[in-house]
Formats: sequence, C-alpha cells, structure tokens
Amino acid sequence: MSEFNWRSPESYKKLETADAADFAWECLRRNPDYRRDYSDLLEQDKDGPSDPEFRKRWGLSFRS
Repeated sequence: MSEFNWRSPESYKKLETADAADFAWECLRRNPDYRRDYSDLLEQDKDGPSDPEFRKRWGLSFRS
C-alpha cells in the first residue's frame, strides 16, 4: 500500500473526482485493523483476499 502525505495537496488530487467506492477504499486502506487482517491473510494465501469471511467482514462483497 502506498504511503500518504496528508500535508501535500497533490495527495488529495485524485479524491477531487472520486466516487463513493473510491472514497470508501481510501478510508478502508488506512484502517490499521484492515491492514493487519490483510497482511495476515497474505501470509496464509499469497493470492490475496479470496477468503469469503474476510470480504464479508470488510464489506468487500456485493450482492449482484
């Protein structure tokens, strides 16, 4: 995950045109609990968050 410099106006440029999903992702990726869970999941499965419980816990599953 990239680092974010909250003091830099350039860091906020992409949020000027962000939709709700983009903004939600920015909040989620900064959540220390999510980052820890994601890191733990990667240790178990290098393919990433394919665990249904992980996706459900973090709101990454959507009804179609």
